Parts: sequence; C-alpha cells; structure tokens
Amino acid sequence: MMPLIVADKGKEYKILKIGGNAEVRQHLADLGFVVGGSVCVISEAAGNLIVNVKESRVGIGKDLAMKIMI
Repeated sequence: MMPLIVADKGKEYKILKIGGNAEVRQHLADLGFVVGGSVCVISEAAGNLIVNVKESRVGIGKDLAMKIMI
C-alpha cells in the first residue's frame, strides 16, 4: 500500500484506504474517491495531481493525495 502521490502517471490503481478525519473522508468521497474505486494519475505539478476518478478529471493537492492509499 502506498499514497497516491507516488503513483506512476497513466497507470490505473485501486483505492485501498482513505485516511483523515470524517470531514476529509467525506470531501474525498464527494469527489469520487471511495475504497474499491479506481484512480489514474494524469499529471503532477509541484506535488499537486490531476487524476481520473469515476470518469471525471479532478485536481487535488499534495495533502489530500497523501491520504489516499492505493
């Protein structure tokens, strides 16, 4: 298991765990990051990621990416 921030670009991963407090986990769930779902990193700049999740592109910061375990 590793955080999303170290994922290879263009490779699809399964989300294994979502960390953080209840508010953070709910925010990530609202964006489509749920355990068992898939995620693919499109690009990375200064630690911030653009990812494909649930057929949508979403930008997330380094702090949130560290809470998503793949």
